[in-house]
Amino acid sequence: MSSSKILPASEQTSQPRPPFLSLLPTPISHFLGYRKTKPVPPRQPTIWLWSFLGAFCGLSVIQAVFIYAHYFVERGAPSIIPSYGASAVLIYGAIEAPLAQPQALVFGHFVGGLTGVIITKLFLLLPTQEQFDKVSWLAVSLSCAAAIVAMQMTKTVHPPAGATAILPALDPSIRALGWYYLPVLLLSSMLALGVALILENIQRRYPTVWYTPIDLPSLPKHKPGPETVEKAGVGHEVGAGAQAVDHTEGSDKGSAETLGTRGHQNGAVS
Repeated sequence: MSSSKILPASEQTSQPRPPFLSLLPTPISHFLGYRKTKPVPPRQPTIWLWSFLGAFCGLSVIQAVFIYAHYFVERGAPSIIPSYGASAVLIYGAIEAPLAQPQALVFGHFVGGLTGVIITKLFLLLPTQEQFDKVSWLAVSLSCAAAIVAMQMTKTVHPPAGATAILPALDPSIRALGWYYLPVLLLSSMLALGVALILENIQRRYPTVWYTPIDLPSLPKHKPGPETVEKAGVGHEVGAGAQAVDHTEGSDKGSAETLGTRGHQNGAVS
């Protein structure tokens, strides 16, 4: 009767879970950026073409929704938030960049907008509009600086969101939206992302990652390089050589003294 040995949990090997997107039908997972094999990079003219079409279609869709939808027109929403022009450069022209991935796009703009609205509303507690105008420069700078830190803390750094953060303090039309600025940002991000998923997955691949589940690895601690080790070895060899030379000189000197003593004794005997 044979008994099977039960390994501890730390030594048991388990099969890695397949990606969630691989469980979806291929027509769906393909346009969500999933590939079974590494795709062949397209040629530069192809990249230029899809970058142009993506930026044109993405910004056009956003403007069409906010211009022709009465719901947004009645609430004074702008046709487009200017910072999405900068986002178009990333999500259509640099689709493999970490700052262009969906997590950075959607949540970066939201975090930046939320920070800008909160800080602007705090400055609007000043008694008069004139007093606010005098310190609006402080609200602009503080909004951008705080948004950067907030995006770093939430792993949603998206450079165009810095402009999203300062608009409530800088632009009266954006300031008038108040908290309604946030759903406008979310919808704009989702529209831009939707166009990117369709167009950028025809001959390219977007996104390369949907979210960042873990911290990026930190840089290794400083270790002595080969030059330092080599110099240390040379110094050790030089020191050992010097000691050997001193020992040899001492031995030679002792031998000379011994020979001289013996010669003197022989002369005395003669």
